[in-house]
Amino acid sequence: MYYNEDVIEQVRSSNDIVDVVSTYVQLRRRGANFVGLCPFHNEKTGSFSVNRNMQIFKCFGCGVSGNVFTFIERIENLGFGEAVEFLADRAGITLPKGEDNPKYDARRNIKESIARINKEAATFYYRMLRCPEGQHAYEYLRNRGLSDETINNFGLGFAGRYSDALYKHLKGLGHSDDELYKSGLFNFSERGASDKFWDRVIFPIMDYRSRVVAFGGRIMSKAENAPKYLNSPETELFIKSENIYGIQLARKTKEKFFLLCEGYMDVIALHQAGFNNAVASLGTSLTERQARKIKSYTDEAIITYDSDGAGQKAALRAIPILKNAGLTVRVLDMKPYKDPDEFILNLGAEEYRKRIESSVNGFDFEAAVLEASHDMEDPDSKTKFDHKIAETIAGIDDPFARHNHILAAAKKYNIDESDLKRRVNEIGAMLKVREENEIEKEKQKRNREVKPEAARSNAEHILLNILATDKDMFLAAKDILKPEDFPEGIERKIFEYIVKDYERTGQTVGARIVEKFDDADERRTVADILMTSGDFDDTSEDERRKAFADYVWGLKKSGLEREIAEAISKKDNDRLRCLLEEESGLETLRKKLGK
Repeated sequence: MYYNEDVIEQVRSSNDIVDVVSTYVQLRRRGANFVGLCPFHNEKTGSFSVNRNMQIFKCFGCGVSGNVFTFIERIENLGFGEAVEFLADRAGITLPKGEDNPKYDARRNIKESIARINKEAATFYYRMLRCPEGQHAYEYLRNRGLSDETINNFGLGFAGRYSDALYKHLKGLGHSDDELYKSGLFNFSERGASDKFWDRVIFPIMDYRSRVVAFGGRIMSKAENAPKYLNSPETELFIKSENIYGIQLARKTKEKFFLLCEGYMDVIALHQAGFNNAVASLGTSLTERQARKIKSYTDEAIITYDSDGAGQKAALRAIPILKNAGLTVRVLDMKPYKDPDEFILNLGAEEYRKRIESSVNGFDFEAAVLEASHDMEDPDSKTKFDHKIAETIAGIDDPFARHNHILAAAKKYNIDESDLKRRVNEIGAMLKVREENEIEKEKQKRNREVKPEAARSNAEHILLNILATDKDMFLAAKDILKPEDFPEGIERKIFEYIVKDYERTGQTVGARIVEKFDDADERRTVADILMTSGDFDDTSEDERRKAFADYVWGLKKSGLEREIAEAISKKDNDRLRCLLEEESGLETLRKKLGK
């Protein structure tokens, strides 16, 4: 879907990029930028940078960059038109009817086709559960304690006993094999097509808009080598590591926290018991991207994983992931029962609510697991425990929280407070050195990967950044620089847009310039260029101005050298004389700009 420039600008200007990114990434101010851990690749160094003045972002680790639309496209797996609609909804803007645009809509059309197929498949599964063929699946769900209302609310269904039932049904509705292949619901081979799901209870997986994006299925038969649970493969519509089961309901909760479960039945049982804030990851360990999605809806997560050893290990893995996403983390104890489903069936919702109220913070849970694995009466084992506690506290970023945990742990576990504090500081110092070394390694790696032509253009990119962010310097250079000073290509276009932006509005916004380019790769390149700021955060105004003068001088000199070479080749002596005279005045120009 295509929207005109005025609509796009209204949506963009109504969604401050720092505010939007902060719902997914924990940011902290560093100079003119806000930095955090990149949501698009795994890192520990905080290479992700957001500039509020420019309204653009860049990760100096993986290289991804763009404006608020680019960010939402990537983080929510949306096309450009969908990102505009997402942010319009966030800002309370009613969009006019958009126009079809094949350039923007190719991927969207595939996703909409998959969504239609999924909806029709969900309806098919829903009806199969309620016919005689699905009686045993229906009885299974009822025996698990689910009411008809809950079964209906979650759209639960049954994939028939035959391996081509859904395929025949959807072909009968007019879908092509290409569409069905892209849906991920079928296996295609030389012998034909077959359903991925058959003889399984079906759990539709929905996104935040209640759109069916995938399915999970629990097998009913005792077929050999068949997995007990099976999820849809990834498609254009469904990325397993990003989606969260139950999010379409939990996002509407009035509770101030989410209950994080391990499986479908846990989520469904909690919702049936009145806890409409329950969600789960999809058959895998919690991912950083899922944690950031949760953070976009709430600031606190209460982990309610299985109470066995595997569940405890999963909770220990999830705690730092949730904390890194900026969430407060608590852990709920369900003993003597294994999971929320079993707990609710035996003790009921009121007792579960009491367990929520008595849930412990993530650190206390980690400490309790550590304590259980050490003999606290044995001096050597207790010493190992003390060191482990110090390591755990040293990993806490917030200095106040770190201090408070030192006080609490020293008192609870009979550790000398000053010794514990000293050890925490020692470990913290080592962690900081390690992080700085990792950052330096990443910088060196990026420098090695920089191509020669990119290195040569770096000064031009820094200059464009300065022109776009510093009005005084732009005004000083606007009568000196001209488009022809930049090599023909994207840098020249950026300069022209900067000039037009200042002429039209008296200021320029990097994100607005990014949107002038239709191609997605070009938009990323433009954002990348405009975020190339050099190392000016800690420099004085005089040093910045002198550097600016050097960049202008270098650009003018390179441009003049190109024109001089061209004049010589054409034997245009008059033109050559003028160019040489202009070149001789460059040093005076540099001194003037540098004052």
